[in-house]
Amino acid sequence: MVVKEAVAVQKSAKQNVSVSELEAFQSVLGEAVERLHYPETVYELLKEPMRVLEVNIPVKMDDGTTKIFKGYRAQHNDAMGPTKGGIRFHPDVTADEVSALSGWMSLKCGITDLPYGGGKGGVICDPRTMSMRELERLSRAYVRAVSQIVGPSKDIPAPDMYTNAQIMAWMLDEYDHIREFDSPGFITGKPLALGGSKGRETATSRGLFYILQFIAEKKQMKLEEMRVIVQGFGNVGSYLAKYLYEAEAKVVGIADVMGGVYDENGLDIPYLMEKRDSFGAVTHLFENTITNQELLEKECDVLIPAALGGQITEENAPRLNCSIVVEAANGPTTTGGGKILKERGITVVPDVLANSGGVIVSYFEWVQNNQGYYWEEDLVDERLKAKMEASFQKVYQTAEAYKTDMRTAAYMVAVRRLAEACRLRGWID
Repeated sequence: MVVKEAVAVQKSAKQNVSVSELEAFQSVLGEAVERLHYPETVYELLKEPMRVLEVNIPVKMDDGTTKIFKGYRAQHNDAMGPTKGGIRFHPDVTADEVSALSGWMSLKCGITDLPYGGGKGGVICDPRTMSMRELERLSRAYVRAVSQIVGPSKDIPAPDMYTNAQIMAWMLDEYDHIREFDSPGFITGKPLALGGSKGRETATSRGLFYILQFIAEKKQMKLEEMRVIVQGFGNVGSYLAKYLYEAEAKVVGIADVMGGVYDENGLDIPYLMEKRDSFGAVTHLFENTITNQELLEKECDVLIPAALGGQITEENAPRLNCSIVVEAANGPTTTGGGKILKERGITVVPDVLANSGGVIVSYFEWVQNNQGYYWEEDLVDERLKAKMEASFQKVYQTAEAYKTDMRTAAYMVAVRRLAEACRLRGWID
């Protein structure tokens, strides 16, 4: 099968990244379909979202003016169940980006055996420059704009980049007003007082920590002897660094949007967490900082890109100084970068497996909302670990059986389940 050109090249640097994200998704998808000897119709059905809604969102700003924000909601495939995925507020959101992210969400749900397809949403904005009142108006207006295609049995949003539990609370309240009944299962990542799940805020980080335990065991390494770099110090990166620090692993580097900090003797993670702001920024407090790209190339055992996509590229992959990459961010490795890592024998645990803890506990939250019965955190954690381990073992065993890398194996595991659901519905032969 020849994987077709995904989209035309866009103008800005971030748009180029999002194009490569979609191309990367389609490229590995095509390889997985080929390895499984599935017909090309499977690839054609899964290469793009089934639907993408683009909306213009008018918001009254604090200065009295009205600003029009562009927003999106992509629904990749609903053969396995309602679509599920986060909403990001970021100045570089594009339709191509949310399309790729929705596809990756479908794969995550397939790998982890969740009854969902993938969805993703986003609004082009910079929440760091907006007041809380402006963010609330934008959050409510976004829900009004997409309300016809979302819902607890249609498409279930969640937090993503620069959105949080408070934003989910405003969105839930707006949806309840529109539908005129209480719908806690409409959205996940909510505050506990509104039906959120214990353990949801740290679920992605906790899942990544378990993945590190599993891969360390396979590689016959001790977690407490690992030197780890975490690029990104937002919710996911900071909590993961905390868990690693508590497990006595040596976190030798962290980064935020302004730069990186590296210390071969290990960083004081509790101090950094105490000093970081609500957007994960902390490096501005230090004098001897380095760039994000310099940090990626520093010596370590495990490199964890936990920031934006497109960080490991054909240009810098030859200079990475690690033996394992665990992808905490979505799409941090470009296609060219991934090929070089594979040639160099660097093990890559792909994003669609590594960061699936968030959607797993979002599923647990949705189940609790539907049951009206809420679990203690130790039960959430126990069930999360079981799901992560079962998913890891499936992918690792598939990689060994087919003598391929873990990314291709993860796509193969997911495509099997997606294709079976589509076939049973009569969408494909």
